[in-house]
Formats: sequence, C-alpha cells, structure tokens
Amino acid sequence: MLKTAQWQLAHPKHKVTDWTNGAFYSGVFAAYQTTKSKLLLDSMMAMGERTKWQPDRRYDHADDIAICQTYLNLYRLKKDRRMIEPTLAVLEKFRTEPGPEVRDHGIAWWWCDALFMGPPVLVKVAVMENKPEYLTLNDTLYQQTYRRLFNHQEHLFARDASYLLSESGEGKKESNGQRVFWSRGNGWVMGGLVQILQELPQNHPSRGFYTSLFKEMSTRLVQLQQPDGLWRSSLLDPAAYPGGETSGSGFDCYAMAWGINQGILDKQQFLPAVQKAWVALNKVVSPEGRVGWVQPIGADPRRDFSADSWEVYGTGAFLLAGSEVIKLK
Repeated sequence: MLKTAQWQLAHPKHKVTDWTNGAFYSGVFAAYQTTKSKLLLDSMMAMGERTKWQPDRRYDHADDIAICQTYLNLYRLKKDRRMIEPTLAVLEKFRTEPGPEVRDHGIAWWWCDALFMGPPVLVKVAVMENKPEYLTLNDTLYQQTYRRLFNHQEHLFARDASYLLSESGEGKKESNGQRVFWSRGNGWVMGGLVQILQELPQNHPSRGFYTSLFKEMSTRLVQLQQPDGLWRSSLLDPAAYPGGETSGSGFDCYAMAWGINQGILDKQQFLPAVQKAWVALNKVVSPEGRVGWVQPIGADPRRDFSADSWEVYGTGAFLLAGSEVIKLK
C-alpha cells in the first residue's frame, strides 16, 4: 500500500480537485488510517493547502465535490474550520439552488458514478455538523438515481439513461447480446455504499435500504468475478474483454472486504472472492509501485488498456481495498 501510494504521489495527474483525485485521495486517507504514515498525512495536508480546501468549480456536479471527502476526513483529525468552510458553502448552495445538472437531466445524480462522488460528502457533513437535512437530501437524490438506473433483474446499475431500453425495446448491447453493465461504474456505487454506511447512524430509517442494496449488489458481483480474481470492464460479456480491469475490481474488493469486516456479508461466501481479488490486484503492481491494467477515463467498458495503463483512481481503489483486506481475520 505504501509503495503504490508513494509512486502515485510522485506521479500526479489531472487537476488536483478533479474527481479522479477525489477517488485517489479517498484511498490515501484510508491507507493513512491503516499505516499511520506521516508521509501520507503530510501529502494530504499539503494538497489541501495547495487547493485552499476548495472543491472544483461546478457546485451542483457530484464529480466536483468528491475531493471534499478528504477535506472532511482531515478536518476530523485537525479541527481547523478553514478545511471545511468552502465545502459547507457549496453544499448549502447545492441544497437550495437547482443547477444545470437538474435542468439538463431531470435529476442531479444522473450517472451511477455520482453515487461514489456525492453521497459520502453529504452524509459526512450531516453527521459532523448535525445537519439532518443533508441526510434527507442524500436519500432523495439517491433514490432518484436508483429508480432511474438500477436494473432489478441483473441487480446492477446502468451507467446512465443512454444504456436503458428505449421505447422500441432497444438498448446498448454487448457482442454477446447482453446489456452493458460497466464494471467501474458499479464499483463506484459499491465504494459509495461503504462510505455511506460507515457514516449513517445505525437507527437512521434509510439505513436498511442501503444495507439491502449493498448485499444485493455484492451477491451479484461475486457471481461475475472471473477465475483470475478480477472483474472485466463489461460485467456481462467477460469473453469480449480479455484483460482484468483493476479500478472496478479494486472497488469491489474493498466493498466486499468491508462487508465481511462489518458482519454484513457472510464470510464463508465472500472471503474466497476477496482473497482471490487481492492476490490478483497485487499481481498488477509493477516493481516500482504502479498499479496497472486500469481502464482509462470513460463512461463505458473499454479495451484500450494494458499492464502499463494507470490512473490515479486505480491506485485509490487499490488503497481502499488494502485498507480493508488487512483487517480480515
């Protein structure tokens, strides 16, 4: 974990407040919690000072507040209000002023990736600042996305509405005739569910919904894991995507390991899958610490990646997975 984190910190990519780094630094914080590495903590603090603790530019777009997860986590350690004031301001504007995302798409979180980017920020702030209105807002927006994108037959999320069946019965299909369900998109959802459930009060009325969804998706995903321990970019057409994809696989490994550690998932059923996934994920780490076989940025399954393909969110997923696998007994 330390080797991959250090390699990635030495090879930055993208604007720091971008969603890609939101996912990466979520993993860095989890790795810090596990290792207590001063280097990791100092790197995150330096990142926050460099960005002046600001989210990215779009106040109503979930991608642009993903980095705020790390600001909020660091605030819990340091108790410096400077670290969260910009986040609080943006969330309040988001709560009270409908923006372009809703106007253009009908709902705020219209793509499944958003369920990792936005909900953890809302739920963390709700708990930290005693703002139950943010839990209500999160539930409302999450349910909108769930109703639009969740497929009850496959127990998976479509990436966005363009992957749903049209009125003529046509939808995007894979070469084997199956519908398109993107590995990383569903991995984003799984990672987001973990971070919601980590924060949500045990007695909160919506906790049962998130727990049930987490179990339902975990049960389906474990069936779709390939013999090498990884998941393919397109979950229902693995033969057409010969290489394992590590960002989706990392998030799935993270979520299932967490579920076992929390007693939510049956250890006998899920532990072999987690162990296989973690061994496979370690095999794609280069000697210097680069996490390979990561699908590039995109909105659908792709084949244009290899052992040399890396992205910051791939390392983030690896670090999140490691932070839970290390706790398994």
